[in-house]
Amino acid sequence: MEYKLKDTSSKTAFNYGYLLDKIFPYIKPVMGRALLNLVIAIPLGLLDGVVALSLKPYLDFVVNGTPEQTWTFLGYTVHLQSWLAFVIPFGIVGFALFQGLLKYASNYLTDWTGNKVSNSLKIDLFKKLTKLDPQFYDVNTSGIVLSRFFTDPETASKNIINTLKSFIASLFGLLGLVAVLLYNSWQLAIIGVVVMGIAITPVTLIRKRIKKVSNATMVVTGNMTTNFNETFSGNKVMAAYNLQNIQDEKFEKQIQEQFDLAMSLTKRVGWMSPIMYFVCSIGIALVMAYGNHLILTGTMSAGSFASFVTSLLLLYKPTKTLGNDLANLQTTFVAMSRVFELFDLEPKITSGTKNLNGLNSSIEFKHVNFEYEEGIPVLKDFNLKVNKNETIALVGNSGGGKSTVVSLIPRFYDVTSGALEIDGINLRDFDLESLRNNISFVFQDNFMFSGTIRENILLGNKNASEDDLEHVIKMAHLDEFLDSLEDGIDTELGERGTTLSGGQRQRVAIARAMIKDAPIVILDEATSALDNESEAIVQKALDNLIKNKTVFVIAHRLSTISNADRIAVIQDGKLTELGTHEELMQNEKGFYKKLYEMQFKTQETVKL
Repeated sequence: MEYKLKDTSSKTAFNYGYLLDKIFPYIKPVMGRALLNLVIAIPLGLLDGVVALSLKPYLDFVVNGTPEQTWTFLGYTVHLQSWLAFVIPFGIVGFALFQGLLKYASNYLTDWTGNKVSNSLKIDLFKKLTKLDPQFYDVNTSGIVLSRFFTDPETASKNIINTLKSFIASLFGLLGLVAVLLYNSWQLAIIGVVVMGIAITPVTLIRKRIKKVSNATMVVTGNMTTNFNETFSGNKVMAAYNLQNIQDEKFEKQIQEQFDLAMSLTKRVGWMSPIMYFVCSIGIALVMAYGNHLILTGTMSAGSFASFVTSLLLLYKPTKTLGNDLANLQTTFVAMSRVFELFDLEPKITSGTKNLNGLNSSIEFKHVNFEYEEGIPVLKDFNLKVNKNETIALVGNSGGGKSTVVSLIPRFYDVTSGALEIDGINLRDFDLESLRNNISFVFQDNFMFSGTIRENILLGNKNASEDDLEHVIKMAHLDEFLDSLEDGIDTELGERGTTLSGGQRQRVAIARAMIKDAPIVILDEATSALDNESEAIVQKALDNLIKNKTVFVIAHRLSTISNADRIAVIQDGKLTELGTHEELMQNEKGFYKKLYEMQFKTQETVKL
């Protein structure tokens, strides 16, 4: 299955057996309550016919009856008129109370089972999301991901129980009222049932339209969510460049698209209700005309006719509800189809079986080629061997492939061809968790999770002792900063660590990398966004981090680069120069010497 969720559609939306088979394991743990809920829906629907049924004896024996009419029961003589005049009204109230209690129990069970199924689905989908490769996040917006992984499970799981319950209640309500029709007059019942059957037929014609609009609405909703996320995360850029109007216009356009989709569905589905009204009115007219004939010929009593017409009028509600339930059920199946498409997503980066226990000799790129998109090479026949405890700096033109090189080491992406080896073993053969446990990262913009500074540092090693924590705080030059905070290391961070300065975030990230104590360290532009003062402190922390480690550095500071054991110059995906600072400076026509003379000699800091 393609990683790009926007391009996927609900291919299995009409394969009901497949979808029910998929959802069953999530319903199975709550099957007892789910079945009880569906069983309760049966009397809940049947009780709709009680009022209509009670009209026949009420009109025939109470309104049109006489006091002389009696009924003998267990030796007692009961005057039907007075007895029914008392029993029927109170009986209707009792049935209404009973129906109300059943509705409460049903609604509670619906919410309980629906939320349980929804939560189980969301947990499994979140586990799937966390195991997908970085490429998945490259090609999908946050809005689409949120819609597909959060909103669809809600629709699929909660609605399936609720819609099935409503469907059963409506079905048995319809059957109960049809039974009342047959009881009063089988001739009129045939007319009524045929008309209702004709009225509900159009529901079967809208399945594909619902699927199409549901998929399109998912995309638009995802785009709207992305717009919200971008407005929130990029608020400073938006303010700095006066982008408010552009964001407003984009959102208004998305709202209009959502409105057009809703109205498109209404135009194609909304006509069902008036048609059902019209067809049902024809049925009622035919029943009244023929019923009048039956009354005049003495074939049917007035009470039976009143009960019949009331049942027929009440029959419209479950018939319409049944139609809506079928439409809602289709919407649910569309969402369910999209949910189980997500479960079919498989990480393209698969784990090997060998454990990596530290670096013994070297990391080697052998004739590596790499493409993010097919046909657009990023690395071309790239060869590089880095020995244990060696620090190598990667420099070159922007977009030349430096960050790609370091992204291949933890297998964020896999090489297109060639091989990347650690100690002579292909990276693909290593257990993925084991491989990444041996690598520490410090990026240019290090992500801070919600929580405290302590929690963010311990993400590097949750089993670290308090002494380990104090040691890395000192080595990362965080102690003075933490002492200035009222809650110290237990200070809560804002979302993404926005309450910290750039230098402070970098030092927390360095402490996180230190406490992991991995043998391989990757520094990707770790100081490029800092001012001179902040960089000086962070550089001291980095020096402590990389002691006795194998280090890959993408940097822009001359001091960092020149102190590396070797420097690799990467241009347009190729390794063009390799050596120490002194060796590369001796190459008069070399790219590195040209960069140094043009930029480093005149500026203390330049981004390479």
